Amino acid sequence: MKQVIILLFFIQIHILFAQSAPFQVVLVPQDFPELGGLQSYAYGQADGLILLVGGRLDGLHKRQPFASFDVAGNNNQFIVFDPINHTKWTANLSSLSLELQEQLSSTNMQFYQSGDILYLVGGYGYDNASAARMTFPYLCAINVSNVMQAVINNQSITPFVRQIADPLFAVTGGHLKKLYNTYYLVGGNKFDGNYNPMGNPTYTQEYTNAIRKFEIQDDGISIQIIHKPSIIDAANLHRRDYNVVAQRFPDGTLGMTAFSGVFQANVDLPFLNSVDIDSNGHYVNNNFQQYYNHYHCAVLPVYQQSSNQMHTVFFGGIAQYYNDGGTLVQDNNVPFVRSIARVTREANGTMGEHLMPIQMPGYMGAGSEFILNPLVPHDEQHIIELDNLSEDTTLVGYIYGGIHSSAANIFFVNTGTESFASNQLMNVYLVKNQVSGIDLLNTQSQGKLQLQVYPNPSDGEFIVQYNISKIEPVTIEIRSTEGKILYTETITSPSIGINTIKLNARKIKNASAVYVQVSTSNEKATQKVILSE
Repeated sequence: MKQVIILLFFIQIHILFAQSAPFQVVLVPQDFPELGGLQSYAYGQADGLILLVGGRLDGLHKRQPFASFDVAGNNNQFIVFDPINHTKWTANLSSLSLELQEQLSSTNMQFYQSGDILYLVGGYGYDNASAARMTFPYLCAINVSNVMQAVINNQSITPFVRQIADPLFAVTGGHLKKLYNTYYLVGGNKFDGNYNPMGNPTYTQEYTNAIRKFEIQDDGISIQIIHKPSIIDAANLHRRDYNVVAQRFPDGTLGMTAFSGVFQANVDLPFLNSVDIDSNGHYVNNNFQQYYNHYHCAVLPVYQQSSNQMHTVFFGGIAQYYNDGGTLVQDNNVPFVRSIARVTREANGTMGEHLMPIQMPGYMGAGSEFILNPLVPHDEQHIIELDNLSEDTTLVGYIYGGIHSSAANIFFVNTGTESFASNQLMNVYLVKNQVSGIDLLNTQSQGKLQLQVYPNPSDGEFIVQYNISKIEPVTIEIRSTEGKILYTETITSPSIGINTIKLNARKIKNASAVYVQVSTSNEKATQKVILSE
């Protein structure tokens, strides 16, 4: 997380409309405290058991460079557990090479399980050779079932763990996916040195701005990497610590979508748009904006063939927006949230965001994972097939771990005690034919303006940022809370893409807030700006 200007404003309540839901989700916490807490980890599974690798044993990283991401918070063991019978086994990594120990105890590795092999790329942690923290330039391959049996039987794990070095794998906070025979390393960054929230020169950071593609030739002994041309897009792939989710597109092809992510190039705020990726390239979607669930959290992909709808459910985490009694609230501290939201891609390709009627049981979800129940009908991309669920209520998987925060905004006061790595394991049930389920459509998610105003509260000077897809007049108005027009301006020839304008409301007397409205010929967005004294 990065320090940002405090901002809080309200989007008018009319952007939310109740709609019937294609399904509902029920979370049932399990009582399994012995599992222990973990966040930002990797996992694999086989034979009903789950393997946990890497991640952090503590909560949100501390603010002091010497204390942030300390070695004491590393998960330096393999953890195997049975989610049904609540049995747990562990094995220390000390028998492995130092390079393997360092990578496998790092945080925010990219990972993907292909068959019985769990591939892990990069990760951020402590490097003994340089006596500093770094992003590791490795790919590791773990034979999941053999490692789990070795852990359970207290045998050597060494024969089942391999590693190769490659500078293109020095990535953290991105995602590793596989489409047909090609792996996609999407986004992320190379972060070397000690984190600090003030931007002081204790670290270097380089976003990949890329989709790095490669094939893996693996005979079980040696690993060969065949790199393919990367896709570079500094404007739209400048993303990390976010969600990339497998998708089935309306034409039936498989791919993935990069949702939200941080940070925009021109302002320290999350992206609102998304990027679709398939075997032919990437496609930026400015016709959709995601307001809830911006940071990496547990995600559930569900495809409904009968309606040709792709549903993606996001569980809690961290976001720039949350809902308060039917009002969408923007907070540029980017707080922890409890929101559970569904993004649905319709048969015609349009996307919309729907707030679901349940919430996370606390400020939790950031750095957690959804772990699929392998017995549930799903395709080769691990997308659940809704029409093939035989029961009305189905255990589709589990959510485990992540950061559990004591409050929404703890970043600026964080001493390390305000949050912790959650040990909560939750059953995730999908309920079909739930006619009583009502989701709230966020109509602004289907607009193109992507309106943002900052800073807020404001002393009267603020920036209005909006996006347009074609050159047409754009009207900007400032209105009082009583509806009186205080300022209006029409921009006749704005630029295609992101536009910004600086406005001054200092001359307004005895006003605690104003509304800023941006409108085009067919779209309008309104947001409330709090005026400080």
